[in-house]
Amino acid sequence: MYKTPLLSLVALALLFSSQSCANSSSNPPSTDGAEQTIGDVGLGVIPQQSAGFEVMKKMVGSWEGELTQFTGNVINTSSEFRMISGGNTISEKLVEDGVEMLTTYTDHDGELVVKHYCALGTEPVFKVESVTDNSLSIVVDEAKSGYNPDNENYVSSITWTIDENDPNRMTVDGAIYMDGKLESNRSIVTRVN
Repeated sequence: MYKTPLLSLVALALLFSSQSCANSSSNPPSTDGAEQTIGDVGLGVIPQQSAGFEVMKKMVGSWEGELTQFTGNVINTSSEFRMISGGNTISEKLVEDGVEMLTTYTDHDGELVVKHYCALGTEPVFKVESVTDNSLSIVVDEAKSGYNPDNENYVSSITWTIDENDPNRMTVDGAIYMDGKLESNRSIVTRVN
């Protein structure tokens, strides 16, 4: 009887595992009305997504550029947008001057809900202010966030504008409350993959 060496079995298992991971990361979940599954459990069909979520889907990928702070200082910034949770959520890993933050984008009752986990130590929740085919503006949802600009620092609004002539270039305008004063920042970023 032939016995397969344990090392060969481990190598084969690693090969199948890495191939499975490669396939799952390079093939984002379907959002075209097909039913989603995990194993043999049907999760249902992703419902029609909001206009805001559709704009965010255009940003999936990695972006790099520079952020001009309200002080005039210019720093490096990058964002990696990933489709997760079976196509129901987009996560953004935002890095400003080496400091990493997280933002999530998901729909609730047909409306885009944005949650930002900020280096300021606050976690504002946002709602859509306006949306077009190539831009999205969100503002803090005061009822869900509960922050007071007189004694808390937090992001107040964000607007993404994808360049109409170059979909791989984007402007990101943000406003933050710092020490009771509303300040503005602007990033110019380019898609790197």
